[in-house]
Amino acid sequence: MGLVAPSGVTDDALIQRCVRNLEEFGLRVKPAAHLRAAYGGYAGSVAERAADLHAMFEDREVRAIWAARGGSGAAALLPHLDYALVRRHPKILVGYSDITALHLALLAHARLVTFHGPVASSRFSDFSSTYLQAVLMDGAAPRELLVSAENDAEARGAGHPPLGAGRAGHAEGLLLGGNLSTLCALIGTPHMPDARGAVLFLEDVSEAPYRVDRMLTQLAQAGISTRAAAVALGIFRKCSPPDDEPSLSLAEVVRSQLGALNVPSAYGLSIGHIPRQVTVPLGVRARFDADTRTLTLLESAVS
Repeated sequence: MGLVAPSGVTDDALIQRCVRNLEEFGLRVKPAAHLRAAYGGYAGSVAERAADLHAMFEDREVRAIWAARGGSGAAALLPHLDYALVRRHPKILVGYSDITALHLALLAHARLVTFHGPVASSRFSDFSSTYLQAVLMDGAAPRELLVSAENDAEARGAGHPPLGAGRAGHAEGLLLGGNLSTLCALIGTPHMPDARGAVLFLEDVSEAPYRVDRMLTQLAQAGISTRAAAVALGIFRKCSPPDDEPSLSLAEVVRSQLGALNVPSAYGLSIGHIPRQVTVPLGVRARFDADTRTLTLLESAVS
């Protein structure tokens, strides 16, 4: 398992937690050459971070690549990645949040299936560990990705939209998505995959409702959410309005935005900056049931 830091800077304590987590899954960890590099808040320069990814894809001892953390900065790597190299050496890539930029670009340019799941430094719950192993290490399909009862309990009455808010129904398509703000930053670039007919899943954290509203409006006006087969929202944490200014609530934003889409949609999947999250492969066919908030993987994401 190759351990990389394509986004935010790391430190020894975080790296040690990454190694412990991965070893608990029975994996042998190979740290990237520049894992401890720093350039401001980034884990090294663009050249260093891109070189680490290239080295891990090329390394015959490495069968999968795991991001140490998210943060910011992965999008800067996209013009500098060797997508032909990735196509020659396809491997598992795991991470979420800012790692969304890599997931989307690798799907767009290399048709690589990657995995929106816990970063290596995550504090793994039994729920997230179970789904990660099921999707990455078992790979049997069809596979249902269910919601967590604990996530539901925490979301109720905590400023979240009503669980399941959206439009009823079900749809099938390729899974595409990730962190909302990171995805929006790729619109208009060559690194955004075609979302027509996709099951679009989205999550975010620490964004005021007006920002969530603006980004969902951008997705609609860019024809991404309007041409998707379905829109599945995870749990948006810490997205309450500021206390000192007028604002729509997150619930009002989600109701309005999902209600305007003529596709099955729902809020409250176990996806996001939460301790109990499912691992979602981008680029495989899935069925989304808005009534039960269930994603069903219709094909295996691993060979």
